[in-house]
Amino acid sequence: MVEINHSQIEEAIRMILEAVGENPDREGLLDTPKRVAKMYEEIFEGINLDPKESFDLVFSEEHEELVLLKDISFISMCEHHLLPFYGKAHIAYLPRNGKVTGLSKLARAIEIVAKRPQIQERMTSTVADSIYEILDPHGVMVVIEAEHMCMTMRGVKKPGAKAITTAVRGSLVNDSYARSEILNLIHN
Repeated sequence: MVEINHSQIEEAIRMILEAVGENPDREGLLDTPKRVAKMYEEIFEGINLDPKESFDLVFSEEHEELVLLKDISFISMCEHHLLPFYGKAHIAYLPRNGKVTGLSKLARAIEIVAKRPQIQERMTSTVADSIYEILDPHGVMVVIEAEHMCMTMRGVKKPGAKAITTAVRGSLVNDSYARSEILNLIHN
């Protein structure tokens, strides 16, 4: 887990509660600063982790065709408003020289990157870059679909609106047929 300063977070939360006109010493809020500090330790545990470390187990398998793991649920935190965004990630890659990894390793990379303050575009690129660097596949495509609470509960207030980001590396960059096939498999 990431090492965080609990007392500093607790003081900041007390100050926020006071700033919005609440009494941080009332019964319902008394332990809120401690709960928030503990929660931040959990939801930001990916800050000091490298998603490339997820791929500690690589197998040699005679398979150089599409590998797709879809509908990987995640929750992350928008760095602009410190509100969650959540949705599904989809990872596709074309192995090279029989170099594959366990499917859980792909999901773990998403989990690591999701547990830090960020924007969806960076999350998508970071996962694609990690896979491309470590597995050295012919190509990688990462698609992330997410609903952002900063658009749902504040601002334009548009529940249900989803942002879709993609990151494409290697041979898939110029292969529109393969990209279409991947998108079709994701959405069917």
